[in-house]
Amino acid sequence: MTITGPRNAPDVVDVVALGESMVTFLPSRPGRLADVPSFERGIGGAESNVVCGLAAAGHAVRWVSRVGADGFGDHLVGAIGSCGVDVASVRRDPARPTGVYFRTAGDRGTDAHEVAYYRAGSAASAMSVANVDLTVVRAGRVLHLSGITAALSPECRGLMRELVARRPGGPLVSFDVNHRPGLWRDTDGPQVLLELARHCDLVFVGTDEAEAAWGVTGGPEAVRAWLPEPRVLVVKDGAKGATVYQRGKGEPCRPAAGGGGPVALPGPASPSVTFVPAPSVTVVASTGAGDAFAAGFLSATLRGLPARDRLRHAHLFAAATLTAPGDLAPPPARGHADRLAALDEAAWGRLRLGPGWTQAAGRADEEVRTP
Repeated sequence: MTITGPRNAPDVVDVVALGESMVTFLPSRPGRLADVPSFERGIGGAESNVVCGLAAAGHAVRWVSRVGADGFGDHLVGAIGSCGVDVASVRRDPARPTGVYFRTAGDRGTDAHEVAYYRAGSAASAMSVANVDLTVVRAGRVLHLSGITAALSPECRGLMRELVARRPGGPLVSFDVNHRPGLWRDTDGPQVLLELARHCDLVFVGTDEAEAAWGVTGGPEAVRAWLPEPRVLVVKDGAKGATVYQRGKGEPCRPAAGGGGPVALPGPASPSVTFVPAPSVTVVASTGAGDAFAAGFLSATLRGLPARDRLRHAHLFAAATLTAPGDLAPPPARGHADRLAALDEAAWGRLRLGPGWTQAAGRADEEVRTP
């Protein structure tokens, strides 16, 4: 799977991401929201997390969204822009606020974890085909989207359907299912997510999401049987690892934005399946790890790396976030990640990553040790 495109075309970047980002309030100590006395401000948003990770890895990226004409909107645009992301296409909405949310310090996957969203009627929920510059959104070699945007409003769902529709001049469309049951006010959320995923070129989904949304059990193979349409399907299976399914050469692909040649997704000569186990990681916080995983896979894809290395880079980007307290963490330097991705199978299996590992470049005794 190789992405080619009009690298030198005006305003064309490697990746464009569209979606809502919110100001996040992180607790000053563990405990229930009712008991936490104070919070620290951060930022959170699946799509902006992905492009922030890609920018840190040296890619040209753009974030497209809407925020309120308020201080929280100022903070979001400034913080994401400071990561090296082009935010010139973010629009201000004077009538709607920037979304915010509060969360506890616990793991999102536990019953004790709490999240309180204040995003209903937000500026981003009003994104639509009518008020988003589709030319700017499509001016990338890759367009990255997630299922969260589709859950925000009927207008957002219409925009998502427009963006995933196959038409000449469109970028490669990457889609992270990101099933969030609490965001859907009706019961057709799983069907909408399935519809969108089936129209995309590259799809990320977890086995847990596939089971929760669609009742698919049986592991990655069952997920691929359920989703045969994407040219590339990445199925995440928690701490076990991830599997990438690629269709073979000779199938049609989208032309690149700007008419500069095809976005090639040739893959291998015949359909292939590649599994890469996740390294052992000392987890500090899991929020944002899925976004980092997508950023790592896209970064390696833009570089034309083989399937195994794409998954290894995805795991390494995710590990950088898992071993840091916030939603965003700098990925390992490219040379450092490349050295780890090139390890033989035995050495990769011995990899142990803990807090600070991204700063251990060149210190193999800290990166790889035998249990």
